[in-house]
Amino acid sequence: MKSLFAKFGIGQVVKHRSYAFRGLIYDVDPEFDNTEEWWLSIPEDVRPRKDQPFYHLLAENAESEYIAYVSEQNLMLDDSDEPLRNPMIEQMFVRDEAGAYRALPVLTH
Repeated sequence: MKSLFAKFGIGQVVKHRSYAFRGLIYDVDPEFDNTEEWWLSIPEDVRPRKDQPFYHLLAENAESEYIAYVSEQNLMLDDSDEPLRNPMIEQMFVRDEAGAYRALPVLTH
């Protein structure tokens, strides 16, 4: 079994290499874990490999906020320090004085 390591972690802000959106990572899959239909919907010439980490993002572009699922090869760190506006972020994260996003504690019973 191939061992994979994620380049990015939960709470990091990233941006897409080709498309104008950025987002906050809230989960990571060590390799592709979505439907075959979703994967095939990506144009073949830009379709990512499945054998790499994929990231769940609380994403946003100039027009809207949404959830995105993006391959590691298509992401890079966003070092702009601009706060994100996705309203789902405040349900899962807090932004500290230094501008970093920290996951809120999970309560279980």
